[in-house]
Amino acid sequence: MKRVCLTTILLLLTLHLVVAVEPEGRIVLGDERIDEYGHLLEGKRVGVLTNHTARIGGRHLVDTLLSCGVDVKLIFAPEHGFRGKADAGEFVPSSRDAYTGVEIISLYGASKAPKANDIFKCDVIVVDIQDVGVRFYTYISTLYLTLQTCADVGVPVVILDRPNPNGMYVDGPIIEEQYRSFVGMLPIPVVHGMTLGELARMINGEGWLEGGVRCDLTVVPCIGYRRSMRYAPEVAPSPNLPNEVAVALYPSLCYFEGTTVSVGRGTERPFQLYGHPLLEGDVEFTPEERDGAKNPPHLGSVCRGRDLSASSVDSLIMGGIDLSYVVEAHNALKEAGEEFFVGSYFEKLIGVGYVRDMIEMGYRAEEIESMWRADVERFVEQRKPYLIYEE
Repeated sequence: MKRVCLTTILLLLTLHLVVAVEPEGRIVLGDERIDEYGHLLEGKRVGVLTNHTARIGGRHLVDTLLSCGVDVKLIFAPEHGFRGKADAGEFVPSSRDAYTGVEIISLYGASKAPKANDIFKCDVIVVDIQDVGVRFYTYISTLYLTLQTCADVGVPVVILDRPNPNGMYVDGPIIEEQYRSFVGMLPIPVVHGMTLGELARMINGEGWLEGGVRCDLTVVPCIGYRRSMRYAPEVAPSPNLPNEVAVALYPSLCYFEGTTVSVGRGTERPFQLYGHPLLEGDVEFTPEERDGAKNPPHLGSVCRGRDLSASSVDSLIMGGIDLSYVVEAHNALKEAGEEFFVGSYFEKLIGVGYVRDMIEMGYRAEEIESMWRADVERFVEQRKPYLIYEE
């Protein structure tokens, strides 16, 4: 790394942070703390697991590293691609970034795990990506598989940590082994309340990597962040989580993806409303093709349901996972003679089999949610050694 460039950036960041942190209580993200990780990249071939969310003062991390003379050898991109525009579940091919010329290895294409041959081209892997703290959000699975390959081949990982916008609470059942998939690879609750850096420490410490290996891991923490803080990402983490309300509702509404109910994909308010052609409610919408929703459920059909876009984020967080939306929609469609669940995807999302059974038997949401309290209590104790941030 060019020391002149690094020194200049450090001075600018220091001046900026001195002004911003004290009076305004601004959170300093891990990627801004170049003084803490710059020396780990000097003279190294660097791979970066990242996407559109990795920005330092409006500039992408990759551009910042390249401008400092860092040898960025490869970019590894998760679901939605490096630029974050691909649809959920859309196959993303590997490519070359038109702006920087750096080769992009897609981890949501032919393979979801980085190949050893690609990791071998790097001396260190840097991770900078905005997560939302929910087990079925696939950035967690991509991180896990990257840690596995890096541990297998002996390449260290540096995580530039970011706050978790759903980090204030833990909720949901711990996944059962038979429902393990790419939308649920780790034995954690649906909402785990940890940052990616903390979760990576837990993956290492609990021996969750196959073969008993451990990754050479460095976490660069945020400054000024506490777990109890509300945090709204400056950049939408993915196309269908466009704002803070959608991120807060995501742990409660995503189960509709395993049903016949639309969760608003193909509208201006994805994950802020839900509906179905046979439901009644306070909102009416027609899903259509748009960026991030190329073929949304009920495309072109008028759906009716509930609009939650005006919900208080604080109330959503305090309430935790709310299964009442799913229970109410199931009961209404059952009465209309319509199928509700589709295949086994619902189980992969919620992580256990008893939830569907209880919904179909007529249990109330509160009764179902009480079933996983022991899971939450056990996990809260289990994760303690790996936490970085205070409440």
